[in-house]
Amino acid sequence: MSQSIDPLKKALTRVTCVPHIPPILRAELEALGHEAQNEDHVAIDIGATLVECLDLCLKLRSAHHVLWLLSRFRCPSPKALYTQIGAFPWEELIPNDSFFCVTSNVSHPKIDNSMYPNLVVKDAIVDRITSRTGARPDSGSDRSRIVIHLTWKGERAWVYLNVNGVRLSDRGYRKLPHGAPMRETLAAAVLLGAGYDGSRPLVNPMCGSGTLAIEGALIAANRAPGLLRSNYAFGHTSLDLDDQWRSARVAARKLGKAGDVPPIVASDHDPRAIEAARRNAKTAGVDHLIEFIECDIADTPMPDAPGDVIMNPEYGLRLGDQTGLESSYERIGDFLKQSCAGWSGHVFTGSRELSKRIGLRTSRRQVFMNAQIECRLLTYELYAGSRRAHE
Repeated sequence: MSQSIDPLKKALTRVTCVPHIPPILRAELEALGHEAQNEDHVAIDIGATLVECLDLCLKLRSAHHVLWLLSRFRCPSPKALYTQIGAFPWEELIPNDSFFCVTSNVSHPKIDNSMYPNLVVKDAIVDRITSRTGARPDSGSDRSRIVIHLTWKGERAWVYLNVNGVRLSDRGYRKLPHGAPMRETLAAAVLLGAGYDGSRPLVNPMCGSGTLAIEGALIAANRAPGLLRSNYAFGHTSLDLDDQWRSARVAARKLGKAGDVPPIVASDHDPRAIEAARRNAKTAGVDHLIEFIECDIADTPMPDAPGDVIMNPEYGLRLGDQTGLESSYERIGDFLKQSCAGWSGHVFTGSRELSKRIGLRTSRRQVFMNAQIECRLLTYELYAGSRRAHE
């Protein structure tokens, strides 16, 4: 096992996300100058220094975790796991008066208790630090401080520092949830998947707590979403990264657009939703970029120039009754047909049956996972007049 920790040394870095999002995440990473080395259904591997990982934590919109490799080794048994973990200089990374958490992803024939490897790793780390310093750190399930992640597949193991700790989706601005809000990283991925880049107007009827509109405003203003929170796991380690972190934050702030952005409209018939969305947007620092309107979907005002209209209606699994929502989806179709000619329409839903009620032919369907629910982002090209005449 490696015996040194060099924040400026490139190492395998695993950037994780929810299923079906890796193509979107890969585009983000490539835009930031990183090349994908490997890709699976929930992550992309790149080569990066720990200092570069700080930048990723600030700028990535669709990622959940940034995992920086500390070491990898052959690991045929729990005994080998304890021995290899104990050989690493944890006293250089984890202060003996601090707190750390162990997470894992394990697939091994000798392991039938998913928590057992975490316990082995925790004991090995604590024993190592105690033997070197005479004191021991505490540990538990709290991910708000240092987080060590183990991936153990067959006879191979990888040990990472989870650079961010708490998921990157926890931006910190959603103080007032409303209904069943979409996770922030999923909202950003849906917008990016829809082709939204902030250069055109964005309209978000049925806005709920405002997550789609807020993430859209962050994209339009080119604001790094990671600037909205201050607590990252790497900041609790013994590594001296204060100067690099300050520099990364200053550079990220400079990327933000100082001028106007195209119009962003968020509407909802529920006054409580509008209040929640407005307050969340204020916490995110983008309330001045979004026009919040309490109104029926049919009365949602559309900017003069066409852009993207996107909706995340209820789909009868966590909110509402599916049968009772049929008329709501029919009204979505009516709104798109009657008010959105020339726009790109997008509906994010977990119900194929309800989506048929929209009554429009999709030009694209993209699969996403919302928690355990398989959803689709349905895209409609909304032509003025008939489609045949347009073609």
